[in-house]
Amino acid sequence: MDKKPATAAILLIGDEILSGKVEDENARYLVRELRRAGVTVGRIEVVPDQLEVIAESVRRLSAGFQWVFSSGGIGPTHDDVTFAAVAAAFDRPVARDPQLEALMRRSWGQQLHVRDLRMADIPLGARLEHGPGGASTVWPVVVMENVWILPGVPQIFRKKFEAVRELFRGPAIHGRAVYSAEPEGVIADVLDQVVEAFPSVAIGSYPHLEAVDYRVKITLDGRDAGAVNDATARLVERLGSAVVRTE
Repeated sequence: MDKKPATAAILLIGDEILSGKVEDENARYLVRELRRAGVTVGRIEVVPDQLEVIAESVRRLSAGFQWVFSSGGIGPTHDDVTFAAVAAAFDRPVARDPQLEALMRRSWGQQLHVRDLRMADIPLGARLEHGPGGASTVWPVVVMENVWILPGVPQIFRKKFEAVRELFRGPAIHGRAVYSAEPEGVIADVLDQVVEAFPSVAIGSYPHLEAVDYRVKITLDGRDAGAVNDATARLVERLGSAVVRTE
């Protein structure tokens, strides 16, 4: 029996994203990485630094997706409430994790401030995940149920995800692309026909106004490579001379 396709949701936490003070890098990075692993991202949400709002999103996304990845809100300042919010989502208290505290004290030494230890206050029952590399990866990811709690700083976010990346694998996602010299209005009927004929293939249409040799990029994605290739062949046949190239 085929393995059930893996799904994920991404929860971006921070007033700075909603206010435009900081541009998101983490969701864009994570979507690409998860797709390479065969994981479909079904939802991306952005929420403010409000405990109740974060907890509601975590609760809902955790029930709807195989994995949830949060970004942001796990530092030592007043607006870092993600650990408490995740704990609230699962009706758990927050408790100081001795292993995480010891790691912080050992790693930071005299540079450690008392407020920094707030980052060792995690949902009771959460686990510390180092990934396939084990404890040799310096800093673990805090995981509560199916929620992976990651920092908001892009460099740290990427480093921590890379340590655990191999834990997320699903059936491969196969993709093709067709480039059309005709605009969407002209090719829309053909797209409808192919969409109806190949329901297991996700077909997207994206105009490119500044492209030199084409007007629309059409993408075809699916778990079944044969279906994707057949849909691509049908599309190319129906579009005829409008096709500039395929990938």
